[in-house]
Amino acid sequence: MDSGKVVEILEKIKTVKIAVYGDLCLDAYWILDPSGGEVSVETGKQTQVAKRHYYSLGGASNIIANVSALKPKYIKAIGVIGSDIFGTELKRKLQIINVDTDSIVIQEDNFDTMTYVKRYINENEEPRVDFGFFNRRSERTNNTLISHIENALQECDVMIFNQQVQGSLDEEFIIKVNDLFNRYKNKIVIFDSRHYGNRFWNVYRKANRKEVAELAEASEEISEEITFNKLEQYAKGLFVKADKPVFITCGPDGIMVYDNYGMHYIPGIQLLKKLDTVGAGDTVTSALALSLGAGVEPREASEFANFAGTVTVQKLFQTGTASPEEIIEVCQDPDYYHNPELSRDIRLTKYLPDSEIEICNKSIPDFKYTEHIVFDHDGTISTLRQGWEQIMEPVMVRAILGDNYQNAPMNLYNKVLDRVKNYIDKSTGIETLIQMQALVEMVKEFDVVPGDQILDKFGYKEIYNASLMSMVNKRIAKFTKGDLGLEDFTLKGSIPFLKALNRKGVKLYLVSGTDEMDVLKEAEVLGYSSLFTGGIYGALNESKISTKKKVIQRIIKENNLIGGKVAAIGDGPVEIREAIKVNGIAVGVASDEIRRHGLNHMKRARLIKAGAHIIIPDFSDRDSLWNLFGCTN
Repeated sequence: MDSGKVVEILEKIKTVKIAVYGDLCLDAYWILDPSGGEVSVETGKQTQVAKRHYYSLGGASNIIANVSALKPKYIKAIGVIGSDIFGTELKRKLQIINVDTDSIVIQEDNFDTMTYVKRYINENEEPRVDFGFFNRRSERTNNTLISHIENALQECDVMIFNQQVQGSLDEEFIIKVNDLFNRYKNKIVIFDSRHYGNRFWNVYRKANRKEVAELAEASEEISEEITFNKLEQYAKGLFVKADKPVFITCGPDGIMVYDNYGMHYIPGIQLLKKLDTVGAGDTVTSALALSLGAGVEPREASEFANFAGTVTVQKLFQTGTASPEEIIEVCQDPDYYHNPELSRDIRLTKYLPDSEIEICNKSIPDFKYTEHIVFDHDGTISTLRQGWEQIMEPVMVRAILGDNYQNAPMNLYNKVLDRVKNYIDKSTGIETLIQMQALVEMVKEFDVVPGDQILDKFGYKEIYNASLMSMVNKRIAKFTKGDLGLEDFTLKGSIPFLKALNRKGVKLYLVSGTDEMDVLKEAEVLGYSSLFTGGIYGALNESKISTKKKVIQRIIKENNLIGGKVAAIGDGPVEIREAIKVNGIAVGVASDEIRRHGLNHMKRARLIKAGAHIIIPDFSDRDSLWNLFGCTN
């Protein structure tokens, strides 16, 4: 789905009237002073002092906040609150975002507004205090709610029916609501329930993997790793029973939807940032409901909701919402998560007959007609920089911990180390300067180093490059002296393959996230720079777009190419993703840079997720690889 379609859906949403029924909750945050307060005269105990406190919408109230962020024409809230200060605050917050609260029932007796008080001391959460645990809705309250739900079904384009609090629905209420859903079966009701999913029909179901398996009464043990094939079977069964679409949220794997046209898979979007999944499900529910209420087909509604959820998971320490502007930004150039099951499970591997070439899709394009090939450098051809991760890792950790590096508590040190390792793994192949900008953000995130001591991206890059180039220059010196040969610093079979492509007349390009002058120098020293007749490109300090992206786009534009005439070959996700985006061919090189041949399983997983058509461990399977590209001796 392109940005034009997203803008079109957002415009349609402005005409939608929506109702949201559910467990209206309030999240309370009390930030306590660790030093405490005065000693109580009455009890003789020291009091706890709140430095500040604030409140946000939770439960179904957060769904309403997400709905409001997308700016529909009208929003009706349906639910119950208590006659208490928390209920007053919840209702006030809903009215601020222009929600009609006339259908919120205030029950005077036996009902407290469901509130979750989260107390923090020094950023550590203390045991939570919950209000509303013993709530019992009266018959009068339930009957009033039923009336409000029926009015909403008559007046609104779409309804969200959400249930999160166990015990919040009784048998009589369930029967009456089901009767309404049966009588208004042509209305769109997005149903999302944690505890009563199997009690409702005539609804559009939105559920996670485990919930779908439970609803389908799966016979095997239910886990979070239910396969896509199984999920399709379960979703089909639920669809046939109700003749209504079934939406399955799969976390980072994306969204699956079963409708009249069968199963559709909407891939997840890969993100380099630290993520917080709290509230993402509410965002997806809201975006699904509004787009369906606007007349959008289930598959496209799922794509739209996928973008909205991607916005929310990037908002840390909050149950965030997704605005139209943020959704449009996310959909501009998404990096999709391809073949997640294959990337995780090497047992699913299939090979080109009698070869080491792994096929990642049901079919592979015809490589023989490729006219332009973009090669990554480090880890694909050259191994001069093998071990850069082990150099970047301590540089980043030291930058984040600053003067506290030696004395930092082990839990903090390990937290920083895990964060750094995770980022390096995700960011392989991108420009060093972009990685260093991410380091600046991580230094700020951990807040150990005083603000006036934090360097900019250029300062951190200088520190990293000094360590890296010390290692590279020593290796170049050994090569120049003749102590080590070309085979010691290049991937097995790479140079003969480059020469074969060159003889065939394929135009070759060398690109790298490394600084351009360094790439030129290293390719010249190793003796293959002349093979890259299309040019050698590296990172430039102020480049705002990936070098690999820029080169691939220029090749396409200047040569008026389509699809399979351009290919990218590399061991990093960036070049693979960029080739896929222009319908080109993508060859992942899952290289073991230490041995310079054989398969690196971590790289394999990354490259498959990026969308590689095939995976090779190196270039040593000469007959199969050369035949694939139509090369001759």
